[in-house]
Amino acid sequence: MTSSHINNKHPFVITTPLYYVNALPHMGSAYPTIAADVVARFQRLRGRAVLFVTGTDEHGQKIQRSAEAAHRDPQEHCDQIVAQFKALWNLLDIQCDRFIRTTDPRHEKIVNEFYQRVWDQGDIYLGQQKGWYCVACEEFKEERELLENHRCPIHTTIEAEWRDEENYFFRLSKYQEQLEQLYAAKPGFIQPETRRNEVISFVSQGLQDFSISRVNVSWGIPVPSDPKHTLYVWFDALLGYVTALLEPDEQPTLENALARWWPANVHLIGKDILRFHAVYWPAMLMSAGVPLPDRVFGHGYLTKDGQKMGKSLGNVLDPFELVQQYKSDAVRYYFLKEIEFGRDGDFNLTRFINIVNADLANDLGNLLNRTLKMAHKYCDAKVPQPTEELWQNSTFVNLTQELSDRVTQAYETLAFSEAYEAILTLVRAGNKYIDEQAPWTLHKQGQHSLVDHVLYTVLEAVRLSAYLLSPVIPNVSNSIYQQLGFSVDFSDQLSTAQAAQFELHTQWGALPVGQSLGTPQPVFQRLELLEPVST
Repeated sequence: MTSSHINNKHPFVITTPLYYVNALPHMGSAYPTIAADVVARFQRLRGRAVLFVTGTDEHGQKIQRSAEAAHRDPQEHCDQIVAQFKALWNLLDIQCDRFIRTTDPRHEKIVNEFYQRVWDQGDIYLGQQKGWYCVACEEFKEERELLENHRCPIHTTIEAEWRDEENYFFRLSKYQEQLEQLYAAKPGFIQPETRRNEVISFVSQGLQDFSISRVNVSWGIPVPSDPKHTLYVWFDALLGYVTALLEPDEQPTLENALARWWPANVHLIGKDILRFHAVYWPAMLMSAGVPLPDRVFGHGYLTKDGQKMGKSLGNVLDPFELVQQYKSDAVRYYFLKEIEFGRDGDFNLTRFINIVNADLANDLGNLLNRTLKMAHKYCDAKVPQPTEELWQNSTFVNLTQELSDRVTQAYETLAFSEAYEAILTLVRAGNKYIDEQAPWTLHKQGQHSLVDHVLYTVLEAVRLSAYLLSPVIPNVSNSIYQQLGFSVDFSDQLSTAQAAQFELHTQWGALPVGQSLGTPQPVFQRLELLEPVST
């Protein structure tokens, strides 16, 4: 059962970019998809109806050329690449609710209806497009943006091509003032702040109308009013966010697509496609009379060992290999804990192993393992009874009173590293507490009620940490919860929704006294340095 059938109050919609299928998925495409999955899981924990949308952008000249180079039909090329995206999401325990492909026949109907709305508004006209065009970006570049020899600033080895052709244009310039008013009235519309400043600076220099059609490109959706032209891939692809909202058996109309889930709460995107999402997209929606999304968040680039990743450098990080060697929880945790979301971030294999081992194997896993063994030995393998007098003055009660609010706020603002640092404060307090209290010594002294109290306190600290970490490390959290005697599966959306009494689970003392405990086993195997993960 999907999340859409669980709870209809306050729906939450998050989208990743629709990934371009000219090449296989890489770590740069996995990164925001992991982040979106973590946010979606967290919102489900809170009992919200969630729709997590991802998918693929499958039209345009770049794909047409990639397919030709591989001697394949474009659709066959897309099908092969899409299968790889789905395989990687499965490996990474990514649970999307909708996977939209822009080659879906329903999508063309949504695009045609949207185009007609914009046409009826008088915002589309025929004109002449002259300029430098980067096929890799599928975008005309202004002279001021280009490097020497008209090379693209993003694809620095590719020279832009000169184009002089008849295109249909969208009247972007008409929406300059409305966009500037939007940015002023809703400061949080573009995040983080650095991205917002970039967009405001770009728009303030004056917006030019942009072409929304191409000639001599057969792989795409024909322009409804003039089928000799093909719709520009970005005009088509952005509407994938809307098509994805259709229920499987619904008629593909804008009214149906927008009825329940729109507007999206968050579009997660890479900073290289910020302009399309923060300038072109809201203007297109304004023209068509469609409400705007709440927030566009542009994340940073990933590097490896301080260098930009590239085939020529031989340092591309293969996400399939990385997950197969080190498991999904470790990969998910590292990228969100160690890289401040919104900034550029680096992957270093030694650091990855050290961080994950320290946090998950040592601090969290080892704390549970040794405490659970003592509970088996001293408490008949049941959750012990804490002492009421000590309970009221517990440092842990005070620590956790603010924890769920801090973590919720961090998840809401996509400050993942802050969330996990806050949770680790509780885990480390548990380690410090058990070392200081030394329940093994207390047991020898016959202080059994104090032993019970110490062990309960530590087990509850681990439980609460596992609950708040479950969006990012669902498998480890499942193991912890099962060893604590629960049957919750954090990867089962229905099970999660039924156990989603967030306020109850994030209060201190939710671990039931007397509950039978599972057999102590390591919840996270220490990672060992294997062969370099690159292609």
